[in-house]
Order: sequence, then structure tokens, then C-alpha cells
Amino acid sequence: MRIDERGLEEELYRRYLEIRSPRMRAILRVQDEALSALRDFLRGEGFVEILAPIIGPVTDPGIRGAKQVTIDYYGHPFKVMSSMILYKQMAVCSLRKVFALSPNVRLEPPEALKTGRHLAEFRQLDLEVAEATYHEVMDLAERMLRYVCARVRDRCGEELEFLGRDLRVPAVPFKRLSYREAVDLLRGEGFDIDYGVEIPWDAEEHLSAMFDDPFFVYDYPKTARGFYDREDPERKGILRDFDLLYPEGFGEAISGGEREYEYERVLERMRRTGEDPRAYGWYLEMLKEGIVPSAGFGIGIERLTRYLCGVPKIWEAVPFPKVPGIPSP
Repeated sequence: MRIDERGLEEELYRRYLEIRSPRMRAILRVQDEALSALRDFLRGEGFVEILAPIIGPVTDPGIRGAKQVTIDYYGHPFKVMSSMILYKQMAVCSLRKVFALSPNVRLEPPEALKTGRHLAEFRQLDLEVAEATYHEVMDLAERMLRYVCARVRDRCGEELEFLGRDLRVPAVPFKRLSYREAVDLLRGEGFDIDYGVEIPWDAEEHLSAMFDDPFFVYDYPKTARGFYDREDPERKGILRDFDLLYPEGFGEAISGGEREYEYERVLERMRRTGEDPRAYGWYLEMLKEGIVPSAGFGIGIERLTRYLCGVPKIWEAVPFPKVPGIPSP
């Protein structure tokens, strides 16, 4: 995707005019309905909404080349959250099903702009379920997305028509590809991808465009993900995790999996991935104390809005966008 960065900078600066347009009003109404649908669905499933942290001593290190933001917090270096994943493990020890609308900041490399689906500031609905398997939360994710699509189609028909979007309500269950199957499929399409690495952005977009309904890619290799996704005890090097991809080239929707919850296993994974365990003091102490096994996922709100509305660029799906490499109001 070719991006006119100078034109985009001017467009973002003048968002105070664009936000008044009928098109943006339609997008924001769809987004509002989607947020209400997510909350209603999860409350119907027995979830409790909690407040997400915004800063902390550490945050999710598994952010695919993006940089974290550090601030001075009363003389201590604190991180602006890139994901509340570590905190979800804490919360689920109190309430068995939790979710939060979590603000995140990731300073993506400027070249991420060309994907049309990366923001430097975004919102994610994060959830976690005590003693769940990754297949169980995959089932939850597909039911949730189907519910949101059906409700938006039902209640925002006028807005979707104005946007020219014929939104499909996907049938369940969604197709499930193993990571190896996905890589083999992409190799057959001409992509040179080594087993054991994260699927590159352009390949992921191509894979997404090959399907008409959302689908899962699961069982990523341990070398492709962070220390918190649980390694399958019976399949060394394979994680019990997944991504859900939108169809039509819209790319990744959801990332999730089971969590490592045993102190020694997490410590070993941290050392292998080059993380300093001293920075994760409270988290490791929590694991020593003992926590409940869990699984969960996060779904990006702006990416969901982009898919529901069928807009080509993610900064069209948020009222006050912050995109990689471009300062804007």
C-alpha cells in the first residue's frame, strides 16, 4: 500500500474538519455499536469488566519490533502499557473471567505505516479466563466476533450502506490452520518464510486475502512469541496460542493463547528471550506465590472497526489517530 506521508500528515492535522463529515459519523456510530456489542456479549458469558493499567514497571515485550515508551515515575523508569497481558494473569486469580478496554502505546517502525493497519496508540479489549484451554477461548472468540458482526449489521444498516460495506456475518466454526499449514500455504504462493519465525506483515495480509471468512492460525513455534505463551508440555517447541485473522486482506484481528504460569518455566523463557528477570520482580513474585492457569486474548478495537466498516486504512477507524512516524494532534 502506497502512502502519501505529507498528505497524510496534513489530513491528520486537520482531523478537526474530517470528524464532522457524514462518513466519519457513520464510522464512529459503527464503532460505538461494536463496543456495546462486545460488552454485552461478554457480560452474557459471565465476564466482569475491570480497569486496565496505563503505566507500570514492565509491559508486554512481545511487540514485533515496536519500541516501548518509558517515563519517569517519581524517579523510577515506568513503561506505558503496550499490553496488559501480565496484569490479566493477576486479575484472573480474583475473578475467573475478566475483560478490560485497554489503551496501549507501541512506537511501531515508520515502515509499519504502509500496512494501513498499524497505529502507535490503540485500544484493545483484553480478556482472560481461569483454567481455560486455548481451544476454549478460540471458541469464545469466534462466537464473539459473529455476535458483533450480526449486531452491527442489524443495528447499523444505514451506516454500512452509506459506507458501501456489505458486511458478512460469518458462520461458525471458523477454519483453523496450524502455523505449519499456514507457512506451507504461503510458500506455495511464493513467499520465502522460514519455519520458526513470525509470519511477516505482507505475507499475513496475503493469507488474509485468500479467505472469505475469519480464520485461525494456531500452534506457533516458541521462537516466534514472547515468554508468557505456554509451551505444550507434550510437543516441545510448540505454543498453545493462536491468531484470528480477518478475511479480505484485513489481517490480524486477535492474538491469544494459554499462559505460562509456573515460575521456573517463565524464568527460563525470560532468559532465553533476553529479558532481564530483575525488571519483572512483582510478576515473578506473583508466580512464586502460585497463580491459576488461564487463557485469553486481545482484540484491537480500531482494527475491528476498520473491518466492520470496510475502510482501507486504520486511521480512518479512530477519531484521534496516532500513526507510526507522523506527529499529529
